[in-house]
Amino acid sequence: MELTKDSAPPGAATQPAAAAAGPGSPGPDPAHDEPGSLRVVPARHYARWAAAAAVVVLAAQFVHGLVTNPVWEWGVFRDYVLSETIVQAVGVTLQLTAYATVLGFVLGTVLAFMRLSHSPVLQTVAWTYIWIFRSIPMIVQLVFWFNLSALYKELGVGIPFGPVFWSVDSNSLIGTIGAALIGLSLHQAAYAAEIVRGGVISVDHGQLEAAAALGIPRLRQIRRIVLPQAMRAILPTAGNEIIGLLKGTSVVYVMAIGELFYQVQVIYGRNGRVIPLLLVATAWYVLLTSLLSVAQYYVERHFARGADRTPPLTPVQRAVRFVRTVRTAAAQRNRPVVPAGPLGGSR
Repeated sequence: MELTKDSAPPGAATQPAAAAAGPGSPGPDPAHDEPGSLRVVPARHYARWAAAAAVVVLAAQFVHGLVTNPVWEWGVFRDYVLSETIVQAVGVTLQLTAYATVLGFVLGTVLAFMRLSHSPVLQTVAWTYIWIFRSIPMIVQLVFWFNLSALYKELGVGIPFGPVFWSVDSNSLIGTIGAALIGLSLHQAAYAAEIVRGGVISVDHGQLEAAAALGIPRLRQIRRIVLPQAMRAILPTAGNEIIGLLKGTSVVYVMAIGELFYQVQVIYGRNGRVIPLLLVATAWYVLLTSLLSVAQYYVERHFARGADRTPPLTPVQRAVRFVRTVRTAAAQRNRPVVPAGPLGGSR
């Protein structure tokens, strides 16, 4: 808010004027000293208005291009977005994401506690694993595991450095899907280990000391005390990592696995409709990541109950409350007015 020039504070404008007028001149008008006499003018945010107008114009141009540009070929998009081939490819993408997430975070949790252990051997092994698998790109790891049979013709079980009791051909044991799951899971475990370790070390160590003083076993301390509190720090980063894994499954196209991006490539390789088919993949990835984001929001809200006694309303609860408010206001407007009695009271 701004004050106009003629409404300056009394101490800044009236005193110099009174001093210049001399001792014989009348004093300032007391009416101008009242707070109610100040005229308040709203601040003008011209730069903010100009930026908002520019954003609206750019958004309108983008939407106009989506509607009018024939290269998007919305008819082709409509024909393929729910086709059987694309839906099956989406199912393969979800399977790869789910299996790699579970295996990666299970192994990552083990690696995280290995790094937090007091054994220098376990610490060194876990640190070396994380260092190696974070250093090698995912596509290189996938190609390596896909060609594992070139390095090991057979995989078997036996005595270390001794005879082998049972062996099987590598290609029959680890197929294409198996190689993809191994590569995705091992790559994910390196990042999941650091996520879990960061959440665990965020818990106050004094709580473990208190639990140990009460005689609570170590495993129960981790399961009942450490992990529930560490989840608040783990979940935001873990959610981002799972979403990144969902999109990262598109890398397995180099192994000719029928996931979403590979099937889209196959289709536009046959009909040449590159843009609408890429738009199909984009729409599915946006939908899947949006669903994961919603799930992450509710899981974070569940584990925040210990810190927030009154958690904020969910979007669904806000919508329900808004509908109830609108209905209540409409019912009050439609309620008939009771005429007043002769003395002003109701009949």
